[in-house]
Amino acid sequence: MQTLPDLLPALPEIVLACAGMALLMIGVFRGEGSLRLVSWLAVAALVVVGVLLVQGPAERAVTFSGLFVSDAFGIFAKLLIVTASALSIILSMNYLEREQLARFEYPVLLVFATLGMLAMVSANNLISLYIGLELQSLSLYVVAAFRRDVAKSSEAGLKYFVLGALSSGLLLYGASLVYGFTGTTSFDRLAVMFAGGATPPLGVIVGMVFVAAGLAFKISAVPFHMWTPDVYEGAPTSVTAFFAVAPKVAAMSLFIRVLTEPFGHLLPQWQQVIWFCSLASMIIGALAAIQQTNIKRLMAYSSIGHIGYALVGLAAGSQEGVRGVLIYLAIYLAMNVGTFAIILSMRQQGRMVERISDLAGLSKSHPLMAFAMAMFMFSMAGVPPLAGFFGKFYVFMSAIQAGLYGLAILGVLTSVASCYYYLRIIKVMYFDDLVEPLERPGRAAALVMTGTALFIFPVFYLFAEPLLSGAGAAAAALFHG
Repeated sequence: MQTLPDLLPALPEIVLACAGMALLMIGVFRGEGSLRLVSWLAVAALVVVGVLLVQGPAERAVTFSGLFVSDAFGIFAKLLIVTASALSIILSMNYLEREQLARFEYPVLLVFATLGMLAMVSANNLISLYIGLELQSLSLYVVAAFRRDVAKSSEAGLKYFVLGALSSGLLLYGASLVYGFTGTTSFDRLAVMFAGGATPPLGVIVGMVFVAAGLAFKISAVPFHMWTPDVYEGAPTSVTAFFAVAPKVAAMSLFIRVLTEPFGHLLPQWQQVIWFCSLASMIIGALAAIQQTNIKRLMAYSSIGHIGYALVGLAAGSQEGVRGVLIYLAIYLAMNVGTFAIILSMRQQGRMVERISDLAGLSKSHPLMAFAMAMFMFSMAGVPPLAGFFGKFYVFMSAIQAGLYGLAILGVLTSVASCYYYLRIIKVMYFDDLVEPLERPGRAAALVMTGTALFIFPVFYLFAEPLLSGAGAAAAALFHG
């Protein structure tokens, strides 16, 4: 007789799936004008999911016939994803209303995208990995083209869809090769199969590279980054804010799980691929952003650079490296959400502006907003004593411990080069003449700006221990330490 699987490890996902369907029904029956209600209910659902994650057991539990795993690593990554999604929905409300995009489908799509991300992070099989990835991607394709009457937004959605379908094809082809040469798609069985230290078949290595290529697209690592600047610029700004944080954290967490659990014993085979992607992302992110005049395109190249720094920790292939990546992602989330809260507040005479030059004289018209932006820029550049410095410190230290001296040195050099465009924004705000002042930011944006700026400094110092120990426990869970 078929018994029911243990549902407790997947309780947060089940709750979020039910909430998403309920929100869809509420939106349909309430009709026009239900954006704020559905958005706040979506935020409440994400908060409930966050509480369930915190209260849930941290021990490793596998359910659904080995397709789904819950462990300390998954809980840490999911908390970051849920936080990013909730903050993105809060920031989006005013923007959507002002831009005549106030449709209840938006928060519902973000909830389903978040559900896909949570499923991705807990994938324990190449099949469940793909299902979670596609649930996230299908929702994101729609929100990228949410402003249907603007050609640039439709173009962004189409580019993302076409290249996303290509990356999914690469990933599926890689998964089929792995299955063809090993006879299994289970992460646990693959890990046991490669644990002996014997050289795996060439087909497995090729398949692993294809899977890595598909996931590299999702985190926009070079050379799979082509879609990022165009989609960031063309998508509605609230969508760009979401793209910059939650999907990046989810895909990076999935990347870590795939390479350290089933393929952890094949480190020599995949380390050089990650090494190249990391270095190329850091260089392109540092150099291509210098000539940008649109702040959303600049943030796109900035995110490519940051993914490069995070990949330094993954290239180390060690528990310390994974811990460094998780700390980096938590700090990256705060820096990006705060920056996009300011970008979403860039309005002049009732219309959105996106040029870096539109920030001219911000220190005179909105001194606190300019100060917060300066903090985020200094933190992204890795200037101590802000939190961004420690994010880079932990990933570079893990690379040095793993003997990747060249990658760490080149990472520091590209970090110095990237200071140019971060400091240019500060120069525009503080030293250029005020041409036309920006409007006052909304209350939600102001609160998010303040909260994330305080996290960068000094809250990070006061509460660093829970973050560092949580990241350490999460990394240990992957290495079954």
